[in-house]
Amino acid sequence: MATTPTLSENDIRPDHLMVDQAKLFAADVARLLERRSEFVEVDCPACANAPRKPAWQKYEMSYVECLGCGTVYISPRPPPSLLEQYYATSENYAYWNKFIFPASEDARRERIFRPRAERLAEICGRYGIKGGTLLEVGAGFGTFGEEIKRIGTFSRVFSVEPTPDLAATCRRKGLEVIEAPIEKVKLDVPIDVVASYEVIEHLFSPRRFLEDCAAQVRPGGLIVLTCPNVRGFDIMELREKSGAVDVEHLNYFHPASLGKLLGECGFETLEAFTPGRLDAELVRKRVLAGEHSLDQQPLLRSVLLDRWDELGEKFQDFLATNGLSSHMWIVGRRRGAK
Repeated sequence: MATTPTLSENDIRPDHLMVDQAKLFAADVARLLERRSEFVEVDCPACANAPRKPAWQKYEMSYVECLGCGTVYISPRPPPSLLEQYYATSENYAYWNKFIFPASEDARRERIFRPRAERLAEICGRYGIKGGTLLEVGAGFGTFGEEIKRIGTFSRVFSVEPTPDLAATCRRKGLEVIEAPIEKVKLDVPIDVVASYEVIEHLFSPRRFLEDCAAQVRPGGLIVLTCPNVRGFDIMELREKSGAVDVEHLNYFHPASLGKLLGECGFETLEAFTPGRLDAELVRKRVLAGEHSLDQQPLLRSVLLDRWDELGEKFQDFLATNGLSSHMWIVGRRRGAK
């Protein structure tokens, strides 16, 4: 398994840029909430069950927990047409594209995207995928696309990116861009691997998304997804105070619930793991800022505060190794004859 270089939050979200980002994000959210009357109720995105209980409130949104599978999700939520408009006109995403991604690209390339590309290449090697075509859904700033092309695992790489500013950036990097949501993508070439990083949590209908992915990837091909793990330390400890609990994150799966959904959409789950590196630091920063208390948890206080230099990295290793990081990967294989 590829190893990830040491990563800190400031490496990928520079503190000096995040104040303006927060203002633009708040403006985006305010515009979204102006159309709250258009939001719609949904059942669990993983198992389609209706029974649920309240989980959190944040950004004037209701986050609920499925009583059947434990997935957390926003309901009511913006419908697809409103979400598409939100991302197309987002001032926050334009700011990320213009300032934050360029300022942090070197760190992101070294600490996130190069290891991500290497990990994908390793996964493909383990499951007999050699050459062929990759469809990346949600290409963002295009750095992963550059890295996977550099490795040369695939003979052709398609980059799906519906946000106009980000799609333009991907084109400038020489990527083969499809500027459309995945449900509107219709390719005439067989796809060996669909990879989608930090996308499924944003989608109105993850089930529809996975069905569309299944329609694109050939039988025997792979799907590789990453997303927040609602049963990871950062989210379990901080709950609505976690940065992963976001107005744009409509769905909060865990390995079992996302694996169940994959199975219902034509994929066999091959493996799931949680290699995230930031949980301990994120909780520690909230405590140091006075936004979260560990007064009733002396063991965590010892690890995250009193003995941080000695135990912090070891604790994060423990979380990652034991499926307890709030960042997860899941790998599935398309059912059917090759």
